[in-house]
Amino acid sequence: MAALAGLSCALALAPAARADEPGETESQLLYQQALQSIAEGRKNDASATLSEVVAKEPLHAGAWLDLALIQCALGHADEAERLFAAIEVRFNPPQGILELISEARAGGCSNWQPQSHATLSIGRGLDQNVNQGSYGSSYGVTQAGVQVDLPQPIDFQPKHDQFSWLSADYLRDLTPNGSSGYLQLQSRRYDSLGQYNSTALYAGADTPWRFGHWTVRGSASMGLITLGSQLYQRQAQLQVKVGPPLPLPGSVQFHLTAGVSRANYLTLSHFDANTLELRGQFTYHRDADLAAIGLAGLDDRALAARPGGDRRGWLATLQWKHQLPYQLTGELNFSHQRWNGAEAYSPGFIDDVRRQRTTLLRAALTYPLSASQSLLLEARQVRNQESISIFQYNDRQLQLSWQWQTP
Repeated sequence: MAALAGLSCALALAPAARADEPGETESQLLYQQALQSIAEGRKNDASATLSEVVAKEPLHAGAWLDLALIQCALGHADEAERLFAAIEVRFNPPQGILELISEARAGGCSNWQPQSHATLSIGRGLDQNVNQGSYGSSYGVTQAGVQVDLPQPIDFQPKHDQFSWLSADYLRDLTPNGSSGYLQLQSRRYDSLGQYNSTALYAGADTPWRFGHWTVRGSASMGLITLGSQLYQRQAQLQVKVGPPLPLPGSVQFHLTAGVSRANYLTLSHFDANTLELRGQFTYHRDADLAAIGLAGLDDRALAARPGGDRRGWLATLQWKHQLPYQLTGELNFSHQRWNGAEAYSPGFIDDVRRQRTTLLRAALTYPLSASQSLLLEARQVRNQESISIFQYNDRQLQLSWQWQTP
């Protein structure tokens, strides 16, 4: 509310900018930084920046109002009242702003209260290749130095089934300056192929900073994944997301993300690994459209004698979200990932070096049932091409979900 109120107030009350006024350009840049801090939930940073704007430009009405509202939200009642009174005397605000100040006073400037948000999804779906079975009828191996084709084992042939889906997310503020924590649960249960049932539980926290015109967001997360009835994998990740001050159009943003993750496999030997990632992404958001394009370099380091050894690759992603007629929202996602192994996968048996090419296409439609409920229909197609034929597979999934979220 503070960000919107400040923008409205700036338009209604702030004097027109003049290039010959000393400090005018600097104060406007500071005010834009403050609005960005408000949008990112960094109330303490926004308060400090707005105080600087007011000191440099005492007649900046938008900065005065935003600062007063933030002080009220932080529980600084005396300071908020001082600022409200100064706004009423100095700027003779219109009736809409007076009503906003009156509303803030009536609500009371209690201590900061963390906000939270929850989402629940329940769905049904079809999966044409639950086990990622190979679509080939045979696969090649080396026996006594000779290449031999063997028939595809039954367990490696595609299996299809229907499934039920449950997803729950919970996000909560941790500090007044934009730090937050989250929990996420995902569970898939197949009607017949129960050995492929999976559950994933993730927990994490992130916090933002600003250094001049640079924005930085750091995060840490951990996860547990079960497969069938056993704990299958543990995950941990550290990530830093940086927004440099590039001269881009107002609707375009660029972020550079660096991360390191670790995966431990509890039912497999010699597959534990650390993965390094460096990703650049452009995001466009305006009116009814949201689009993003990203490219990442990947370096996966095996921690033991993993088949194929280390591997390196890259990942390209495209996303487009658009508001459609009849309250529908459409979404398209495309990704292409490549991995190149460093060594023969299994010398003497499979002498090929593994080359993996995975393409994912997703399309989704969302229809709102109410302010807090919606229906989501999504289709996925995966095509995994490999230099080792036994690992090649195709998959198609169709899923319908009901979603509920808190205001």
